[in-house]
Amino acid sequence: MSLFAKTLLWFLGTVLITMLAFLMVAAMSFHSGERRPPPLGLLLQVQLREARHAYETGGPEALRATLDRFRTATGADVTLTDAIGRELATGEDRSDLVEEARRRPRFPFLRHHHAILARRSMDGRYFFFVQIPPGQWSGWFLQPEIHVVPLGLLVVLCYAFARHLTTPVRELQQAVDRFGRGDLSGRVRSRRADELGQLASAFNQMADRIQTLLEAERRLLLDMSHELRSPLARLSLATELARTAEDKTPHLDRIEKEAERLNELLTELLQVTRAEGDVSQMNREPVRLDELVADVVETCRLEADARGCGIDVVNLDGITVRGDEELLRRAAENVLRNAIRFEPPGSRVEVSLGRKASSARLVVRDHGPGVPPESLPRLFEPFYRVDSDRNRATGGVGLGLAIARRAVELHKGKLEARNEPPGLVMEMELPM
Repeated sequence: MSLFAKTLLWFLGTVLITMLAFLMVAAMSFHSGERRPPPLGLLLQVQLREARHAYETGGPEALRATLDRFRTATGADVTLTDAIGRELATGEDRSDLVEEARRRPRFPFLRHHHAILARRSMDGRYFFFVQIPPGQWSGWFLQPEIHVVPLGLLVVLCYAFARHLTTPVRELQQAVDRFGRGDLSGRVRSRRADELGQLASAFNQMADRIQTLLEAERRLLLDMSHELRSPLARLSLATELARTAEDKTPHLDRIEKEAERLNELLTELLQVTRAEGDVSQMNREPVRLDELVADVVETCRLEADARGCGIDVVNLDGITVRGDEELLRRAAENVLRNAIRFEPPGSRVEVSLGRKASSARLVVRDHGPGVPPESLPRLFEPFYRVDSDRNRATGGVGLGLAIARRAVELHKGKLEARNEPPGLVMEMELPM
């Protein structure tokens, strides 16, 4: 049986039993000493008084007539006895009923498959008994034509509650099953704030981390297999030529150059892996962004001077953010190096740091050729280069901007590029 069915039946049974218990206890628990007896006890008290009055004023004949009216109206057998159990209408000995009534003064009892209700007079001289035949007792306490509406409403409410309680569990089970089968996009769509919602949120966070780590590992393997093939082939060729050539110097230089490229590639691949790792393991500490940007600018001035261009710091507001200082440094440095790489000789890269609403805004602008509009959306993809021949004369392996964007996104920020002729503008926003 499913959890939904168990929950529904459990709540239906519990509520129904509770309602019946309250109803029956309220209806059947009566006592002669109570000031305000329940409705059924009050009815028995009235019948007892009427039967007693008939007997005391008209004798057995009047009592029999009164009891016959009760039988006709209720469909139950009624009896009036004295204190020792003699039936006053017929003279029969019903001391067994009196003895049973003395032992159970508040509740009915069964005898010969009849439910018997007993009522004793206030002075103890009379006992009044109502014997309900089998199959008729429910009519004394329930009215199906009236109670069917609240009972139906009860079923609907229990069904809705059971569904509300078990639906998140089914969704979680389906998401776990999908995730276990290899569908890493399997998530639980729940907006609940209770324990089940917290469980779904914990699963989603776990799934996000696992998906991030697996995709980062898969991307790293694919990128490495793709990018290492060409430098290794050139390195192998240079090694063979060096073995057979008389002048080994050019070939050894070639080997050294390819080894440096391999080292650079592996370094940047490791940085991509770190940037795409588990966000929960990222350092969170106050970072003076203005000091970090100033340090990055000073670090990159030598590279700018070597290319015949310069760097101008247009504005540098004192701003503090929380995050991983090394990742933020790498993001700012990669954006600035990319601008220097395409800055024409004799011109200067512009760097500005300021506030925009509740965010820190770092803008880096070069005056180079810009980027074709169709290439802007792919500019931050790993290993993507605008040059169709992937000529490395202008720079690295195409990972710098991918590292920068991922690092910014891990800080809940965004990194965008747009053409502003002449040149390209990189805008980085970080929440303060």
